[in-house]
Amino acid sequence: MPRPDLPSAVSRRPSPLLLLAFAVAALVALPLAGIVAQFTEPGTAATWRHLAAHVLPEYLANTALLCLSTGLAVAVIGGGTAWLVAMHDFPGRRWLEWALVLPLAMPAYVLAYVYTDLLQYAGPVQSGLRAAFGWQRGDYWFPEIYGLGGAATVFAASFYVYVYLLARTAFLERAGGAAEAARSLGCGAWGAFLRVSLPLARPAIAAGTALALMETLADYGAVAYYALPTFTTGIYRAWFALGDRAAAAQLAATLLGFVLLLLTLERAARGRARFHGGSRRRSPRRALHGVAAWLATLGCALPLVIGFVLPAGRLLALAHADGDAQLGPRFLTLAGNSLAISALTAALATLLALALAYGARLARGPARRAAGLLNRGIALGYAVPGSVIAVGILIPVTRLDHAIAALWQSLGQPHPGLLLTGGLAALVYGYLVRFLSVAVQTVDTGLSRITVSMDEAARSLGRGRGALLREVHLPLLRGSLASA
Repeated sequence: MPRPDLPSAVSRRPSPLLLLAFAVAALVALPLAGIVAQFTEPGTAATWRHLAAHVLPEYLANTALLCLSTGLAVAVIGGGTAWLVAMHDFPGRRWLEWALVLPLAMPAYVLAYVYTDLLQYAGPVQSGLRAAFGWQRGDYWFPEIYGLGGAATVFAASFYVYVYLLARTAFLERAGGAAEAARSLGCGAWGAFLRVSLPLARPAIAAGTALALMETLADYGAVAYYALPTFTTGIYRAWFALGDRAAAAQLAATLLGFVLLLLTLERAARGRARFHGGSRRRSPRRALHGVAAWLATLGCALPLVIGFVLPAGRLLALAHADGDAQLGPRFLTLAGNSLAISALTAALATLLALALAYGARLARGPARRAAGLLNRGIALGYAVPGSVIAVGILIPVTRLDHAIAALWQSLGQPHPGLLLTGGLAALVYGYLVRFLSVAVQTVDTGLSRITVSMDEAARSLGRGRGALLREVHLPLLRGSLASA
């Protein structure tokens, strides 16, 4: 009987999954290549010198500080809440476990608007304080909502969910049994967390933090509302206010450099860790009592209240007071269209991410390195502002649309219209360029937690790649695929 793990002529052929990775990477790179190509236009050197002398230092400083503040906050909030709900039992844990994802439904710019409305000088909070204590302007100190601090707070409240989802899955699938074993050997609760649970969840926390930071880098609404000069506000100002495509493209290319650095740091945070052996049995949650139990409830409820409950309540109050002309049949139509497009994009992104991450896992030697680089390259689209991606897509896709129409008319048929840009195809394409990285990071993190010994055991029993995916990996990836 032939050994299934020995290379064969078939295994030396290019893997279909690797070819798919090249094709997807090329599609993702198309709008980004259009941005980078602006560097070749005449006069761009002078534009770059002007940017470097006048605005680039401020953009660099603000963007770096914003990423540092947001990254620390989402890692602590997302990782901490995930550890509490996955490893402990306390009042309200069951509903908090799913409710903690709700802030992801609240865009960061909406949070910025709501908290500015609540916390500004004329808002209800400061007005209530002045009325209660008889204060006047200058009699009291109140934190400034505008600027770097406000933006970092808003991003942390909105994006910690990325870390929470990935870290919760890691704690449930890997850390529970190991932490229980550590405690049985005399290690305390904090010692088990710091020395066992946290290292096992580190890849997931790093991946979630990277996703949150890429979302932060790409955001325009919140930083523009808070008047914080960053790369995204500079790109929009250069492209749409000043009409300087070259300057906008150069700023966007610099932003891509930030993303490359971020991805490199995320990989370094993961390290070369691989998981071998160990039980995947979920251990019983440790019950908390007394003050510790209620502190855990408060610690999990606070991000939910800040990121969803207060903003949603304020928006409902404003809608009830002022009315909303969009409510009614039009609202149902808009909601239906949004759900249909998001479901289609999510399904395609999850399938592509599974193929890309699985292809990188199966590849060996140079092919493995190539697949890893391609998957990291796909993540670049996540940090580019949506409007820039739209422009980068519309230019080549519109040309393709016109070419298809010309070919169709040359066959004696009537003009078919804009088949790609006039329908869902271009829109879904843009969403995939923007959000495929989320699914790839999530599935890749899930695959990294599947032990190498499981693959080797399945191959020794004669299981091929398809059976390995179907019988071993997919059942173990259910949580990661749902998160993707």
